[in-house]
Amino acid sequence: MEAIVLAGGMGTRLQSIVSDVPKCMAPVAGKPFLYYLLTTLELAGFRHIILALGYKNEVVETWLADYKTSLNITSIIEETPLGTGGAVKLALQQATQNSVFVFNGDSFLGLDYQAMLQCYVEKKALAAIALKSMFHFDRYGKVDIDNNSCIVRFGEKQYCDAGLINGGVYVLNRNALKKYPDKFSLEKDFFEPEVSKGKLIGFPTDGYFIDIGIPEDYRRAQNDFAFGTP
Repeated sequence: MEAIVLAGGMGTRLQSIVSDVPKCMAPVAGKPFLYYLLTTLELAGFRHIILALGYKNEVVETWLADYKTSLNITSIIEETPLGTGGAVKLALQQATQNSVFVFNGDSFLGLDYQAMLQCYVEKKALAAIALKSMFHFDRYGKVDIDNNSCIVRFGEKQYCDAGLINGGVYVLNRNALKKYPDKFSLEKDFFEPEVSKGKLIGFPTDGYFIDIGIPEDYRRAQNDFAFGTP
């Protein structure tokens, strides 16, 4: 399996705690957050990882120089911010397989990657999005699916008692973004307009989820990862 990891974020909301490294390199229980994602992907059977770097990319590359792994890691660098879609489009130029996973470098979601890939292939989807079941939330927009797992709606951020949210893990074809501009949002400019066509598949999971983008969850990660990957 092959994956892109979006690892170029500044971590603006973490500046009061982590101010000198990219968000993916924020220290969690003594190791960069990126460490937990890469080691999990290696154990899951991924072989090629494409890191989409931007802000302070040299910090990531210096750490990678000493990181021991069997993964083949390729780095691409955004000279100027391209948005999530532009970063993925640029990284896809280095992809060698038709179906490619995309991960956010500042979040972690436990799921069965092989099952998600199989679902994407069998349903002949334009893209598959991992969906995390959650209760009592307002930080994320609710995602609705039909009985065939097709995504029918991306909701706005508002309080919700229970529902599914975008878990930040995707599968798409390496040619899916060729017609898009060099700078765009994967979520707003690609996923949302495609909903009405019925080609986006949701893959629900109850796996562990965290997004370290805000101080509260970053502090929670210190405990959650204290003894390794949850």
